[in-house]
Amino acid sequence: MRTDIVPGATFPDYELTDHTKTRRRLSELQGIDPMILILARGHYCPKDHQQHLELAEFYPKIAVSYTQIVTISTDNILETNEFRAAVGAQWTFLSDSGRKIQQDLEIQEYTDPHHNPMIPYTLVLEPGLRIYKIYNGYWFWGRPSPEDLRQDLRAVSQKVRPDWDLSAPGLREDWEGEKKLHYPYGQRR
Repeated sequence: MRTDIVPGATFPDYELTDHTKTRRRLSELQGIDPMILILARGHYCPKDHQQHLELAEFYPKIAVSYTQIVTISTDNILETNEFRAAVGAQWTFLSDSGRKIQQDLEIQEYTDPHHNPMIPYTLVLEPGLRIYKIYNGYWFWGRPSPEDLRQDLRAVSQKVRPDWDLSAPGLREDWEGEKKLHYPYGQRR
């Protein structure tokens, strides 16, 4: 991984084609929420399947917690759709069949020249694509469990949600006024 891709840094705002053949930017998919970003080997990898099956089971909690999730693999669009369907995922999958991210982040998995995938990483991102945590998943046990993600996302949410504790001074007054400190943070409801 490039040396500048570390906790506290901003992850690049890549634009790729999603499973519906629509071009999407990571920042657009993230919006104002935390995000789990999975850089995956792809449909052929049983470790990726297992990780994504666990995430699909965990997804209802991700969805209600105002957290986004995105998977990027080096699969083409057809394989991307097959991967997404095979694991029952409800989130966006992006195709990087041109290996733009693999090359830019210097994460070519040189031990598999046949598939030429990315080294699998899972990143937990704060709003603004700010890196909170990076998991190297070359070996399966390096990948975060749903409980690891829960702990990370709790810490991120406490950090970035000014309305985390509704008893905090000034929140009630803000609610009765401009609502700048309440989700969706200054946007009209």
